[in-house]
Amino acid sequence: MPGRLADTLLDLWTPLIIIWISLPPCIYMAPMNQSPALMSGSPLELSRLSEEQRILNRSKRGWVWNQMFVLEEFSGPEPILVGRLHTDLDPGSKKIKYILSGDGAGTIFQINDITGDIHAIKRLDREEKAEYTLTAQAVDWETNKPLEPPSEFIIKVQDINDNAPEFLNGPYHATVPEMSILGTSVTNVTATDADDPVYGNSAKLVYSILEGQPYFSIEPETAIIKTALPNMDREAKEEYLVVIQAKDMGGHSGGLSGTTTLTVTLTDVNDNPPKFAQSLYHFSVPEDVVLGTAIGRVKANDQDVGENAQSSYDIIDGDGTALFEITSDAQAQDGIIRLRKPLDFETKKSYTLKVEAANVHIDPRFSGRGPFKDTATVKIVVEDADEPPVFSSPTYLLEVHENAALNSVIGQVTARDPDITSSPIRFSIDRHTDLERQFNINADDGKITLATPLDRELSVWHNITIIATEIRNHSQISRVPVAIKVLDVNDNAPEFASEYEAFLCENGKPGQVIQTVSAMDKDDPKNGHYFLYSLLPEMVNNPNFTIRKNEESLKACRRLATDPR
Repeated sequence: MPGRLADTLLDLWTPLIIIWISLPPCIYMAPMNQSPALMSGSPLELSRLSEEQRILNRSKRGWVWNQMFVLEEFSGPEPILVGRLHTDLDPGSKKIKYILSGDGAGTIFQINDITGDIHAIKRLDREEKAEYTLTAQAVDWETNKPLEPPSEFIIKVQDINDNAPEFLNGPYHATVPEMSILGTSVTNVTATDADDPVYGNSAKLVYSILEGQPYFSIEPETAIIKTALPNMDREAKEEYLVVIQAKDMGGHSGGLSGTTTLTVTLTDVNDNPPKFAQSLYHFSVPEDVVLGTAIGRVKANDQDVGENAQSSYDIIDGDGTALFEITSDAQAQDGIIRLRKPLDFETKKSYTLKVEAANVHIDPRFSGRGPFKDTATVKIVVEDADEPPVFSSPTYLLEVHENAALNSVIGQVTARDPDITSSPIRFSIDRHTDLERQFNINADDGKITLATPLDRELSVWHNITIIATEIRNHSQISRVPVAIKVLDVNDNAPEFASEYEAFLCENGKPGQVIQTVSAMDKDDPKNGHYFLYSLLPEMVNNPNFTIRKNEESLKACRRLATDPR
C-alpha cells in the first residue's frame, strides 16, 4: 500500500519537481521595514498550497509563522522537503544558523541550519498524528545568541485516501415482520473512515447493496435499509443475507470500499389459518374405560409459529357431545378427546363428533384471509368389554318375622351379565358381613333363606352383602348391600317394672289408693302396648282390695266394711 501511494505521488509531482529545480532559488529577502522571517512550502505542494505557505509579517515582539504541510505516507529515496525558514537578517554571509525544536525535531523533521530547509526524514501517518508543533529560531553562528525571539509554527500532515471504510459493529442482524409494506424500515448500519473528514472526499461515504436485491434497498447517504418488495412471506423464506458496501470518495471510481453482512429475519404474523392434517379421524375405545381417559388426539397444523399458531379445540356438533370433551395441549398444539360419561356397548356402539380448531390470536390486518379455523369429523367406535354382573337394584330391603321358620325364603336378589355373551351368574354371601351365618343364599337363583332363628329383641336389623360372579370369568364380580329387617311377633309376656310392697294404716279410708303399679313388654306391637291388670285368682274374692285402670295409672284401693261401732 505505501509503495503504491509513493509511486502514484511521484508520478503526480515529478513534472512539478522538475520545473521547480529548473527555476532559480526562490529565496525571499524581506525589506528592512518588514518581517525578516520567511516560510516557504514544500516544492511538492507549491502549486496547491502557495496561499497557505506565504511569508508572514514579523511583529516587533517576534516571528509569526503560518502552517506548513506535508503529505502522509510519502516515502521516496530522499527526505521530503517540507518548507524553508528564512530571515532578512541573513545577508547570505552564512553568519546565521537556524535551530528547530519541538514535536519530532531531529527524529521526524530535520533542518538545514544554514539554509533553513526543513525535511521530513520519516514516513508520516495522519491517522497516528495529524500535526506537529515546532519552534524555529535564528541565532548567530559564532555566538549562538538569538537574533530574533523564537517563533512557533505547525506542520500539518495532509491526508491522502489510504484508509478503507470499516463497519466496526458488523456483521449485523435485524428483524422485520413478514407481509410488511414496501419501504418498511429494517435497520441502519454505520461505517467509519479513518481519513480526514474535512479535507477532500477521502472520508465521504456512499452506501450500496451488493447482494440482497430485489428484496431490500439502502439509502446511499444514511445507510437506512428498507424493504424493497411488499408482502414478503416468512413461510416461503424466513432469512435473507444482505451484503452492504461503503465506498469513500463519494462513491467515485478509485475510492476505497469496505463491506459487511446483514442477516434479516422475517418475524411471524398470523397470516395462516389452522388446517387439520386429515378431514376424518377414527378412534376406538373399550366401553369400560375410566372417565377422563384420553380417547385420541387430533391436530390442526398452522404454518405460523409461537402464539400465532396457537389453536383452541371444541366439539361443535355430533351425537356424543354429552359423553366426550376436547381439550387443547398447549405444548403439542393437539386437541385431546376425553371421556366424560360412561359408555355402554350394548346401548350404543359408535359416535360421530364434529370438532373445530380456531386460532386464539387473530390479527385484524389479515382477517380477510380467514376464517382462521377448520373442522374435522371424528368417528368413535365403542368396543365390547367383559363387564361384571349388574344387579336389578342398587340396594335391597327385605323383611322377615322373628318367628320365621328355618330355611324359609326371606327374599331374592337378581343380576344379569350385560355382555352379549351373557354368562350365567352365581350368588354368594360375603361372610365378613354375616359372621354368625344367620342367612344362606341359593347360588343359582339368589333366594335368601334363614339359617338360624331370629330374635327381634336382640337385633332388629341385619346388613349383609351379596356377591354375583360370572361363571365364565370369575374375575367379573359385583356386590350389592342387602338390609334385612326383623319384624316383631308377640312372643314376650308383660313384666312389672319392679317388685312392689305396699303399706296401709289401719284407719285407712275406703277407696284410698294404696299403690300404683306399671308393666312393660319387650315386644313392639304396631299400635303400641295395652295391658289388662287383675288380682291373682286367690285374691279375687278378697273384699278388702280392688284394682282398676285409669287414664294415668293403675291403682290398688282398699274396700272396707261399715264399722258397727
